[in-house]
Amino acid sequence: MFSLLILLALVIVLAFWVVGIYNGLITARNGFKNAFAQIDVQLQRRFDLIPSLVETAKGYLRHERETLEAVIAARGAAISGLSAAKASPGDPAAMGQLAATQEQLNGALGRLLAVAEAYPDLKANQNMMQLTEELASTENKVAFARQAFNDSVMGYNNRREVFPSSVIAGMFNFAPAALLEIPAGQQAEVRAAPKVQF
Repeated sequence: MFSLLILLALVIVLAFWVVGIYNGLITARNGFKNAFAQIDVQLQRRFDLIPSLVETAKGYLRHERETLEAVIAARGAAISGLSAAKASPGDPAAMGQLAATQEQLNGALGRLLAVAEAYPDLKANQNMMQLTEELASTENKVAFARQAFNDSVMGYNNRREVFPSSVIAGMFNFAPAALLEIPAGQQAEVRAAPKVQF
């Protein structure tokens, strides 16, 4: 009888231990999904700014139609990439597609802003200045949100890989999550020190 009580107590303790690890994995997974939702908010804001930027530039850049069309096409691709990533945050293929479409959009926006530099009237346009300022602010927020997401993914992946959590994670199919990497084309630009001119 006494040994049956000890065995029952051990089973209960083991069950609570497994439930605790399982709940910790769920909490970590929900944490990186929430962090991805913050990226989603900032990218949506960015996508909403782009049509206004293009409309403002359109009147000045009549001879730069290809540049404007490239920005609109890249925005559409980036929205699709974000939709795929929202369906499965942390999935390596979805994160790769999101990073690739963001790189394409960044390139198109960079070309638009470079072309805009050649048009002094456009550069001095109050609406254009405000939109580029908002876009730059949003880019900073995207960078912070990406960092928070990557930190959450790292915490989740660490939790699912350490023993004994790895056993529970394997039993309940907790898949590894992928980081949202800085697109290859931007890595040098992001890591370079900003240039200050007086």
